[in-house]
Amino acid sequence: MLTKAPEGLGFDASIIIVSFNTRQILRECLESVIRESTGLSIEIFVVDNNSHDGSTQMVRECFSQVKLLESDINLGFGAANNIALQQASGRYYVLLNSDAFFQEGALKRAIEHMDAQPDCGLGGSRLIGRDGSWQPSSRSFHSIVHDLVVLTGLAGKFPKSRFFGHFDRTWANDDEPASVDWVPGAFSIIRPSALAKTGLFDPAFFLYYEEVDLCRRIKQAGFSVWYWPDIIVVHIGGESSRQLKKKLEFSSMTAQVVMWRMRSTLLYYRKHHGPQVYMAKWSELAMYRLTVARNRWSRASVRKQRGEDYRVLISLMNQAWKDTQGGRVSPPRPW
Repeated sequence: MLTKAPEGLGFDASIIIVSFNTRQILRECLESVIRESTGLSIEIFVVDNNSHDGSTQMVRECFSQVKLLESDINLGFGAANNIALQQASGRYYVLLNSDAFFQEGALKRAIEHMDAQPDCGLGGSRLIGRDGSWQPSSRSFHSIVHDLVVLTGLAGKFPKSRFFGHFDRTWANDDEPASVDWVPGAFSIIRPSALAKTGLFDPAFFLYYEEVDLCRRIKQAGFSVWYWPDIIVVHIGGESSRQLKKKLEFSSMTAQVVMWRMRSTLLYYRKHHGPQVYMAKWSELAMYRLTVARNRWSRASVRKQRGEDYRVLISLMNQAWKDTQGGRVSPPRPW
């Protein structure tokens, strides 16, 4: 049962879930939140990004204790979270993807860690798939070199190398807590006083990089960002993205998601690295063009298709550069 803390003390945590057409999985997510909130005083927000699958009706009928906030358009991740963050009153803000579920004790441990480390502005969890498989749970800030290492696939080939495994910290012992650069947005617990200094999510980012940007600002404000392996969260989306990376197939939806990533890349580099945004564009295009050239004269159908796929990537990057005016502006939402 969800209870309100004594007057003046607020809630232990404000749980914020952004949903877009995730009706069935959202139900499972909310059930995990309610199950893990026993003994805690929490409030739950669901921010719906204009779903058309009956998500809002399901929340109203099955979870009357949830504060449902509905948007007329798809605002993306950061801007939707901002709506609830402006209303939240918990001692901590907990952001949870609608395709993520708490494992036993996860929420209580997150609060305990934040209580024990007052300099921590934002904390993350160990993310796993339904089968218990590892997902990247703590990362290093982006750089031109290490972004290329990931895009070329070298990071996956040499995961234990401190150089090649730098971005996803695959060289590190994931059983040990660590102060890190940033954690994925599938789960995070945030100290309100940190947001009071940094401001909320930058709404320029529709999807991708918004949590990177926020963690960067939190660290610049003097707070730390932590990865805690004893907080375990099952994340379904990570499994889907891994399958997508295994085989590049350019459906219209895939191209749209890739475009979102490219736009956010340019916005991030322009915001935090200035002129390096040109190198971010040129280095990525150079890799794509090299792949096209290597496969141009091949008779193998697989290599021919690979060349065609990378021609699409070249076109998408050029369009992303145009759409964002070289990372200077965010296109009108929804992207």
